Amino acid sequence: MLAQLVVSGLAAGSLYALMALGLVLIYKTTDIVNFGYGDMTMFSTFIAYALLTWYGLPFWTSFLGAIIAGFLLGILVDRGILRPARNAPVVSLLIATLGIGMMLEAIAGWIFGYDVKAFPYALKGPPIILGNVILRRHDLLVFAVAAAIALLLFAMFKFTDIGIAMRATAQNKRAARLMGISTERISALSWALGVGIGAVAGVLIAPIAFLGLTRMIPVMIKAFAAAVLGGFTSMPGAIVGGLLLGVTENLVSGYMPPPLAPLKTTFIFLVLILVLAIRPQGLLGEPPGRRV
Repeated sequence: MLAQLVVSGLAAGSLYALMALGLVLIYKTTDIVNFGYGDMTMFSTFIAYALLTWYGLPFWTSFLGAIIAGFLLGILVDRGILRPARNAPVVSLLIATLGIGMMLEAIAGWIFGYDVKAFPYALKGPPIILGNVILRRHDLLVFAVAAAIALLLFAMFKFTDIGIAMRATAQNKRAARLMGISTERISALSWALGVGIGAVAGVLIAPIAFLGLTRMIPVMIKAFAAAVLGGFTSMPGAIVGGLLLGVTENLVSGYMPPPLAPLKTTFIFLVLILVLAIRPQGLLGEPPGRRV
């Protein structure tokens, strides 16, 4: 039972980690916490749903369509809404992202309707049995996609000029401008990548949690928790936080007495608070004084 709970928790944690990666990526380069992230993920996933059901396109083509929609949505949010208000207080920009999310929710309801919709699995077939562990094919896809995105981001930040420019912008925007880096382009790229990663997570979450206007919000909350747990300034921390949160959630669900089951989420966030009380910057985050 323990092995099954851990493996299932890692699958759920991989999804939390993906969304946490998008949140941290946007925050590191723009200093904006995106409270509309769940709705942006939802809207991009609805694009995949429309391509699948309205136009009959293959799953992977629709998946790509959702990613492209996420990229374009991220650029639109940055250049069309947040950039004109870049001199506003940070708290105003946070509220703006929340407002954007509410707008997307209303638009999605108008276009796609308000009913919860079933979303197909990419991989079908019987589960894979490894000893006492039953592994769904969809879980294998989640593991593969999460690992691929993490490796691609690592390679981009480590070996490409764009990645180095993004790291420089995250460290010190003024110095990055003096070095000739267009921080506005980096901001747009960060939003595009962040929301695009959210679209990937959304298409992987929808077959499990179904697709509806508010179905991504609980996952977004846990992604926020994962990002905070790992350190909101650390992308490796987002991955570690997501995996730890997923495994902890599953273990609590499996071993908590049935009468206490409704308190599962409360217990998880209590653990999060205790960790932050000991290490406020998160497991892999930098202390506030080290950020320049």
